[in-house]
Amino acid sequence: MKIAVVGTGYVGLVTGTCFAEVGINVTCIDIDEKKIANLRNGILPIYEPGLEEMVSRNVKAERLHFSTNLGEAIKGADVAFIAVGTPPGEDGSADLKYVLAVARGIGENIDNYCVVVTKSTVPVGTAAKVRAELQNALTKRDATVEFDVASNPEFLKEGAAIDDFLKPDRIVVGVSSDRAEEAMRRLYKPFLLNGHPIIFMDIPSAEMTKYAANSMLATKISFMNDIANLCEIMGADVNKVRQGIGSDARIGTKFIYPGIGYGGSCFPKDVKALIKTAQENGYQMQVLQAVEGVNEAQKEVLFNKVKNHFGGDLKGKRFAIWGLSFKPKTDDMREAPSLVIIEKLLAEGATVSAYDPVAIAEAKHTLHDTITYAKDQFEALVDADALLVVTEWPEFRSPSFEVVGRLLKEKVVFDGRNIYDPAEMKEAGFAYHCIGIRAAHAEPVA
Repeated sequence: MKIAVVGTGYVGLVTGTCFAEVGINVTCIDIDEKKIANLRNGILPIYEPGLEEMVSRNVKAERLHFSTNLGEAIKGADVAFIAVGTPPGEDGSADLKYVLAVARGIGENIDNYCVVVTKSTVPVGTAAKVRAELQNALTKRDATVEFDVASNPEFLKEGAAIDDFLKPDRIVVGVSSDRAEEAMRRLYKPFLLNGHPIIFMDIPSAEMTKYAANSMLATKISFMNDIANLCEIMGADVNKVRQGIGSDARIGTKFIYPGIGYGGSCFPKDVKALIKTAQENGYQMQVLQAVEGVNEAQKEVLFNKVKNHFGGDLKGKRFAIWGLSFKPKTDDMREAPSLVIIEKLLAEGATVSAYDPVAIAEAKHTLHDTITYAKDQFEALVDADALLVVTEWPEFRSPSFEVVGRLLKEKVVFDGRNIYDPAEMKEAGFAYHCIGIRAAHAEPVA
């Protein structure tokens, strides 16, 4: 088979590369000439473990190609994926202008039967708009070319995207014809050989499935953060509560870790988009509105702990921050809690020295020179009044607390991810503040 993937962002690049990995001829298309030139030279626009090596391997095998020419790439393609961005508008709705522009471009160039697949996360009803754009473009050409539209939402976790694609727990495909179903089944056959399920359904249901999945996971996170905040008030230990409820198979252990809010490119955008879709159809998503509200408030929890600890005056204080990306194993800083925390610290007259294993370059694009960027996690601590752990990178889990205490002006740690043990921190002489446990459990040793 020959496929085209339009868009070389996170979803498009992972999708195209993984299809090439199983032997399919893939061309990834983007209008950004510099990005395509870099990809041809092995320079990726994103960080994802294992992806760089996989891209290089498949380019050398001549299964993976990069181009800025949509017309050339789409000719002869059996399947064309639309994997461009759907950024949220000011009202929270998904902006479909890029998706529809690609649909027009495909319609202006296809010369054989093709299944046009929305891989981007799009609201229910988008496939119908894509179909209309394709048909209008064909009509303007006075061309008669058969095509189908399908929906194939992605379920990729940043930091584990390759495994998620190659070893999916499910493949969801929305189709409206037997011919489209057969083409998609043939495309995904290499993944089905290992028993991974493919679920065919109508297109609106497939479009809704993506939003429903992300919204459910976001709900679990916000629920646990709400419980954590109440635990602190009541004197309960959220880590013990989490273990107690996680052992219930109906609830499970995933996505119930308390913290400082979710971020990234999916959960915030998709929750907002689903709320907006409901509003446009006369319905209020009351649970999701609360989920979003809890998450926005949770991003300020660590800052509030810092301010309370220092008596409300942060002017002239210096803070070390470990972790800038919204989660480990990615350089993605979209909607990252670190941005909220840093903004508030700077507004109070404090300074920040930060370290992240892979997100420093991305941080410089966003934060510019408003903070100091450390070359390693310990350099960030020098002359700092406290340490804030914002992203739970593995290398932060077992640092030398003797070194940490020696480098800090005061032995104060604010742990936004609950990666340290309060009793051990107390014994080491730290004032330790985490999420869902009263700080009084870890008073500093005199």
